[in-house]
Amino acid sequence: MKNTRRSFLKQSLVGTVLVATGTTAKAILPVPALRQGNPVNPFYLGMAGYTFVNFDLDTTLQTLQRLDIHYLCIKDFHPPFDSTDEQIQAFHAKCAAYQVTGHAVGPIYMRSEEEVDRAFEYTRRVGVKLIVGVPNYELLPYVNKKVQEYDFTYAIHLHGPDIQLYPDATDAWEHTKDLDPRMGMCLDIGHDLRNGCDPVADLEKYHSRVFDMHIKDVTEASKAGVGIEIGRGKIDFPGLVRAMRKVNYTGMCSLEYEKDMKDPFLGIAESIGYFKALSSIKEI
Repeated sequence: MKNTRRSFLKQSLVGTVLVATGTTAKAILPVPALRQGNPVNPFYLGMAGYTFVNFDLDTTLQTLQRLDIHYLCIKDFHPPFDSTDEQIQAFHAKCAAYQVTGHAVGPIYMRSEEEVDRAFEYTRRVGVKLIVGVPNYELLPYVNKKVQEYDFTYAIHLHGPDIQLYPDATDAWEHTKDLDPRMGMCLDIGHDLRNGCDPVADLEKYHSRVFDMHIKDVTEASKAGVGIEIGRGKIDFPGLVRAMRKVNYTGMCSLEYEKDMKDPFLGIAESIGYFKALSSIKEI
């Protein structure tokens, strides 16, 4: 079925940028357990906390509420690493007031065993079971040990051609395929494409180790590519939705919007509306 960008937006953009529906906040859940149950659109849509690096928590939550988005990947500037238990409780209470649940933490960079320890303990105190992380390669055996100790899921974040660590899905797969099955990747589809890969094919190929996805669009399939509103760039989103349905993807789809980061709100709304409209279509 051929569908224009305009038809996608007409179907649901208006509804997605109005106030939230007022549904009760969901409990904190490990991402692999999340299941929406709608056979047409079973995807969980959230927001990567880094999108709001320039804004306070209230602005973040107000934006998510207006977009009818109920999941947030917690970045360490939300409750910082050194937060007290009381401050973490206050963070969750504020999220609940906006019908938002923190479902994971990260991305968190880990360059030493001490930083791995700090990240896992922070995640335990925050009360989630998924870490989106970027450990140095030599730390992977230690991270694997910690995953087994804490019973967490660990999703390595891809970074494209910008840094040497985990540039694409194949690299993350090769470094985790022989480790604990809870060790896998956060498939950042924009960075994967920027490193010359096909994120749709990579999802199909590596889906057993894809525990989280950062959805975004980029202008070029090269290092020169930069962030743009979803549907305007080079990512094959109809193909991505078909692949998600084919492999029965049950993890989170977190928008990580990196254009106009000091004034991202219209771009976020357009991106969320496009993705919701597209993924609601039965046959693409």
